[in-house]
Amino acid sequence: MQVLSLLQDNYQWVLSVLILLLYPKLVFLSLRVLDKTVGQREDSDRLQRVKWLLKTSLFVMILLGIMMIWGIELRGLLVIGSSLFALIGVALFASWSLLSNITSFLVLFIQNHCRIGSWVKIIDGGNFIEGRLVDMTLFNVVLETLDGNRVLYPNNLFIVRPVVVLAKAPEKSAKKIQKKQLPRITTSNH
Repeated sequence: MQVLSLLQDNYQWVLSVLILLLYPKLVFLSLRVLDKTVGQREDSDRLQRVKWLLKTSLFVMILLGIMMIWGIELRGLLVIGSSLFALIGVALFASWSLLSNITSFLVLFIQNHCRIGSWVKIIDGGNFIEGRLVDMTLFNVVLETLDGNRVLYPNNLFIVRPVVVLAKAPEKSAKKIQKKQLPRITTSNH
């Protein structure tokens, strides 16, 4: 009888501990289903991102469940969530803000078109830059040109500019400098 009374008085703690103990098993089962479903058809980088996203989603759901057990109102979280959503929306349109670069990093993190090691050509109007993608940081993408120079290109510009993913490394072109001379004007004396 005392055990039952103890459980009734501390049911929030008991349920919270049970849910936290079930989290690793849920992750294991989810990843196993994902591996059976996807198999080796997908790229390993993309598969790692999906696994991370799956683990994070499960953690958020478990956290929300524990919050509901403890009687925390989810309406307040809804207000915070909608505010964050509006903030991210503004960040996508504010082209030079730091928040825009971070948001663009998250988009680059999820998409799978450009990977580290890929050769890319970024087109900006009549100009372009070619290089091998060396790193993706929180604020910029690092490109290494054929000359060995490193170019830091802001994430938000990398998202909005046309980017050509090259199948192979571009060839280094030797530019010949042509000397241009003005045409000579000859005057004839008659």
